Amino acid sequence: MLSKEKLARINQLAKKAKQEALTTEEAKEQSTLRREYLETFRASMANTLENVTVIDPEGNDVTPEKLKQIKADKKNLH
Repeated sequence: MLSKEKLARINQLAKKAKQEALTTEEAKEQSTLRREYLETFRASMANTLENVTVIDPEGNDVTPEKLKQIKADKKNLH
């Protein structure tokens, strides 16, 4: 999870970019923070999906095979 300070800085830079041009340093910082945010988000989403089981209305496990394989691979690592 990204810290509150970093999220606030992302928002601050985005707001400033709408009002005026960012300096080169600010643009680099914004790019770095956005990249870090996306990496954190993707890791969190992957973790969430790896812990999901899909059940149809009849109660059958219809989790996609690809997801089942990822779960099995992780289980074998531990």
